[in-house]
Amino acid sequence: MNRPTSIPQHLRDNLSDEARAGIGAVMETLENRIAELEARLNQNSANSSKPPSSDPIGVERRPPDPPSKKRRGGRNGHPRRLRALVSPERVASVTDCQPTQCRRCGQAPGGEDSEPCRHQVVELPPVEPVVHEDRLHRLCCPRRNATTRGLLPAGVPNSAFGPRSHAALGVLTGAYRLSRRQVSRLCSDLLGLTISPGMIAKLERITADVLERPVAELAEAVKTAEAANIDETGRREYHLKAWLWVVVTSVGVVFRIVRSWAGAVARDLLGEEPKPIVISDRFPGSEWINLKSGQICWAHLRRDMQAMIDRDGDGAGVGRQLLWQSSKLFESWHKARDGTIQRSTFLQTVAWLRPMVRSSLERGSRCACDKTAATCGELLRPWDAFGPSRGSMGSSRRTTRPSEPRGAVIWRRISAGADSEAGSRFVERMLSVVATCRQRGVPVLQYLGERHEARLNDQPIPSILAGPPPRRPRPPDRPESPAR
Repeated sequence: MNRPTSIPQHLRDNLSDEARAGIGAVMETLENRIAELEARLNQNSANSSKPPSSDPIGVERRPPDPPSKKRRGGRNGHPRRLRALVSPERVASVTDCQPTQCRRCGQAPGGEDSEPCRHQVVELPPVEPVVHEDRLHRLCCPRRNATTRGLLPAGVPNSAFGPRSHAALGVLTGAYRLSRRQVSRLCSDLLGLTISPGMIAKLERITADVLERPVAELAEAVKTAEAANIDETGRREYHLKAWLWVVVTSVGVVFRIVRSWAGAVARDLLGEEPKPIVISDRFPGSEWINLKSGQICWAHLRRDMQAMIDRDGDGAGVGRQLLWQSSKLFESWHKARDGTIQRSTFLQTVAWLRPMVRSSLERGSRCACDKTAATCGELLRPWDAFGPSRGSMGSSRRTTRPSEPRGAVIWRRISAGADSEAGSRFVERMLSVVATCRQRGVPVLQYLGERHEARLNDQPIPSILAGPPPRRPRPPDRPESPAR
């Protein structure tokens, strides 16, 4: 059924001026509301913070990079990489394979080969848990007529699982995000170990208690880092709204789950002393960060620029201009990072683009689109945090992506959050330990096993910072597009 899009002229002529003004105001309100709903309906991972998995069918994504004309495989002159051979002391068996006849004439060859070609095959042995039994005898006292049971030796846990098995179960649930039921089945199929999901949850609480002090020391050390990335995402705790915060520094990574989105949480994580660089998004509690030493995440900014284009109208031109300027900025930074141009040339490009970006934002703040004008005005207030100065945009782009709690978000989606505060403590401490261990090149299973053994032997639990210093990240094989 076709509906009229406007009031017929003969009806409009019979209306008073006051009625026409009232109808016009109502129509304007409805049109703005429709535009707002259409913009919300058109949101996707390219123009908002929605994950790519929520994109509907038919969303146009960034086209893939064109295929390279070079042949596949390694290039001539690249360093050869082979699988490292195991030392002879660790080899289970050695078999000497000598030829019986010459491959050309068929006669029996002679002599000896002092350096034979070594071919090693790695095989997993059948895994059977090693069970240690402690028999606690209960004896009766003839004098008091009372029974007394023997005590466990020092270093023996009260539970039915030792330090390594306890650490392995924590790694499966906390590092590889397997559900407790999946871990129970995996232990039965692969390890021949029978364990219930309830026992796994109980062992998780013990692991959280063991990691309380190391993670607290890590949180204090993170506050002393010169640069930090901070981000937050939603989470559930006992069917209530909560937030998962993460701080990524060169010292380590700290996660924290709280039921607050206020800036006080960021102050507690970062410390009161201002840092030279703090990269964050534009959540309301980060204004004090931007005013001191903040840098705004450029991945969020480019999504906002794409949203200006998708909303169409007066703000579309501003969005295209800002997106082009940011692409030029990243193109110059990629060249400076790869050594194609000097850093001084990059700084000249920054100085050339800086007034252009500000001019585009000022023009966008005066456009007819309310959302675009609000976004541009919001970016003009913390101009020092938005505008690339002193080349700090390079460090922002280099370190913003690891701060995204992607693994934690995946864990949240497959587990629906935690059912108790104890579950949240396990999640945040395991995420902190796993991320910091991988940053420092420390095996997570080895770290957890040592912590559990120290707890059983009543020894001080060493700090996670006692290991080797963090490894420097390997540069990517090719520059990454800033649109990703």
